[in-house]
Amino acid sequence: MLGSVVSCSPACLAGLRSSRHLVARLSHCGRPVRLHWAIASAVSQADQDAAPAAAAAAAPAAVPQQQEQNGDGNGTQQQKQQRKVGAAGPRTSSKEMVDTSPPRGTRDFYPEDMRLRNWLFGEWAAVSQLFGFEQFDVPVLESEELFVRKAGEEITDQLYNFQDKGGRRVALRPEITPSLARLVLGRGKGLALPAKWWIIGQCWRYERTTRGRRREHYQWNMDV
Repeated sequence: MLGSVVSCSPACLAGLRSSRHLVARLSHCGRPVRLHWAIASAVSQADQDAAPAAAAAAAPAAVPQQQEQNGDGNGTQQQKQQRKVGAAGPRTSSKEMVDTSPPRGTRDFYPEDMRLRNWLFGEWAAVSQLFGFEQFDVPVLESEELFVRKAGEEITDQLYNFQDKGGRRVALRPEITPSLARLVLGRGKGLALPAKWWIIGQCWRYERTTRGRRREHYQWNMDV
């Protein structure tokens, strides 16, 4: 095309930046002229000079896309893997079947089960109050040392125990008597005697499950 007859005036060829600018100017020319080969060379050189500038302009747009693919560009590869996987481990795929069973050794209480349980707990409470006992309650989560002092180090094999985020060793209570002792010692001489207390509490003991004996159970205490 650059050697063919075109319609242009020499004045309109000044300041060319690329062949696209040349084509745009040629469309506005009023008389036919032959494009000089020197001008064709200049236009070709303008195209070559414009190519690096166009590539440099496109480069910043490619950087965010690359960073989006590789992460935010900051942190180590291990940190990126942790953000991807999560501190609690890999997620379960949403396509996998969810286990609807309760944890081993525990049970669910449907409404019909709750009616029976509430009736039974109500009878226990009525008997306790009939004999002049007062109700108390304590946390289901206690210090692990509380149960070790009572039963020795071997009790730790039967505990649901762990270290909390503050570095403290804690456990789900396997029984209620140690917690009662903690309350009495905490009150000290300020406790009016004789103290007659009762409680119905949930307890946890990690041991082999048998018929009628689960890892989760409820305990009714009447203590003097």
